[in-house]
Amino acid sequence: MQVNKSLLASSTTMLVLKLLEEKDMYGYLMIEVLAKRSDNTFSLKAGTLYPILHGLEKQGMVSSYEETADSARVRKYYNLTSKGRQLLREKQAEWNAYSGAVEKVLQRGGAGYAFS
Repeated sequence: MQVNKSLLASSTTMLVLKLLEEKDMYGYLMIEVLAKRSDNTFSLKAGTLYPILHGLEKQGMVSSYEETADSARVRKYYNLTSKGRQLLREKQAEWNAYSGAVEKVLQRGGAGYAFS
């Protein structure tokens, strides 16, 4: 099933922060891991991911460093800062509140209302 892109956009930053909480990663690796873990629901393009990373870096949520990989290829790795960890906690709390509320509506949960 194809997921609406506006739904994906609102959670992408949180997902990127979550990956970087686990370990430092370079962009292409983040794209691969997100796609694999989500059964390709999150199949980001570099043109989507890198502006997010650059914005997060500008805000001090992530920092970056370069490291030489195989055959002298230089990769830019991103890592989560303490400010980024705080943002991740906030985004996760927002997501939990939002998804919980949506689930209640979909399951008709919550307070019982009489409709006439």
